[in-house]
Amino acid sequence: MNSWIIVLIVTVVVLGIAAVVLYFLGKKAQKKQAEQQAQIEAMKQTVSMLIIDKKRMRMRDSGLPQSVIASASKLMQRAKLPIVKAKVGPQVLSLVCDEKIFDSIPVKKEVKATVSGIYITSVKGLHGKAPVQEVKKKSWWKRAADTIQEKGGARSIK
Repeated sequence: MNSWIIVLIVTVVVLGIAAVVLYFLGKKAQKKQAEQQAQIEAMKQTVSMLIIDKKRMRMRDSGLPQSVIASASKLMQRAKLPIVKAKVGPQVLSLVCDEKIFDSIPVKKEVKATVSGIYITSVKGLHGKAPVQEVKKKSWWKRAADTIQEKGGARSIK
């Protein structure tokens, strides 16, 4: 047999094993996430709070309780999290926000938030209108790529 055929067979076998391992790890992570989501739903409560500030910052710089930082993995400590500083009653707290709603949280406004521990899952405005999201201007490169895709038929014309 030629050596390139042996290399090809070994590569296919290694990729197959990697795919099987990733499949089972993905199923395990999906079950773990479902359990965590069930815990969040069981512990949630609605709280009125004044949002002071919001930033994406590292966990150790965020002002979260030391017990939370110590229980997190090294990878999570280095990753940037969406942190919201809010006044809940007489206390000023640092809370971790859900990534999906982080951009819609108004700063310097009073809101009703659904909180589970130190995790904000949803936010509704309490006073005034919801802030209008600013439309980001596309760069020249993005506009050109969109035009090419529309003319090529890859994207529907608006």
